[in-house]
Amino acid sequence: VKEERPEKVPDLKLLVEKKFLALQDKNSDADFRDNEKFVQYKQQLRELKKQYGMPADREYDWTEGIDEDMIVTQSQTNFICPITQLEMKKPVKNKVCGHTYEEDAIVRMIESKHKRKKKACCPKIGCSHTDMRMSDLIPDEALRRAIESHNKKKKRHSE
Repeated sequence: VKEERPEKVPDLKLLVEKKFLALQDKNSDADFRDNEKFVQYKQQLRELKKQYGMPADREYDWTEGIDEDMIVTQSQTNFICPITQLEMKKPVKNKVCGHTYEEDAIVRMIESKHKRKKKACCPKIGCSHTDMRMSDLIPDEALRRAIESHNKKKKRHSE
């Protein structure tokens, strides 16, 4: 192109910038509101803030209008104990790695390992916490309430 008429060579940088700006203008807040991963992220952020007594930032809270059942369904996976694969009744959280388990199951697992002079590893797949202790466990009241609340709603819907 340059050999023929250098003055007719298009400004590629300008063309790319124009195209980029046009695409950028198409993006909207609605795209975020409909994105499943973003909704999940906002819900987890809100739950963490609530758990640590922090105020939720309402001005950026686009998830308010989103169907609650959808969010509940996404968080239900957190209700299942990685050891028993059953819904937890008395969830306890590991202070070190943040994973949650059914209290009886994790206590039995830790005691069993320690009796045999072995270290207890977090049973959550992919977790690198290899020396769990009873003192690492704290009751997860927020999760217990969420499970109870979910079960009450489920019960009401089935009646």
